[in-house]
Amino acid sequence: MNDSMNELVIGQIEDRLIECGIHRILICLEKLNDEQVLFRPNINSNSINNQILHLDGNVRQWLVSSLTDEQDFRNRDEEFDPENYNTKEELIQMLHDLEKEVRKTFPYLKNIDLSKKKHVQCYHEPILSIIIHVIEHFSYHLGQITYITKMLLDIDTGYYAGMDLTKVNKVNKDHL
Repeated sequence: MNDSMNELVIGQIEDRLIECGIHRILICLEKLNDEQVLFRPNINSNSINNQILHLDGNVRQWLVSSLTDEQDFRNRDEEFDPENYNTKEELIQMLHDLEKEVRKTFPYLKNIDLSKKKHVQCYHEPILSIIIHVIEHFSYHLGQITYITKMLLDIDTGYYAGMDLTKVNKVNKDHL
């Protein structure tokens, strides 16, 4: 892989995981109170609190620990324990800390071979696959957090406020 590909990957992590992911969860948290953050739609669903604990554990294990070769201290079962709860302020701080940890991986990604395999959980995956997994997994749970927020508050989260999403791409037939 070349340096420009690595820079593109870093840009996608910054855009998809931090700007679209972490920052959108922060938008939801700003609108909710502590009780709403702990709300569970049913016994088989997780609260926003547990979703954030799970995302923090997943990103730290899959991205941060695997790329920086730092010790992995994840306890996945605790992430889903309904008795393991945090205040809204603690979750906000956790997400800010997670953003710093993600940004800490950027220097490692600048010149690394994205096809190099790393061990994560019970898997042996190429670094590019690890990154794709983390972004996809984060997006999945962001959708759940967004849905619970909209359900509890009956609001538009405003993620796309001020953006014109009605524009249609025009095909330039001269370049076909």
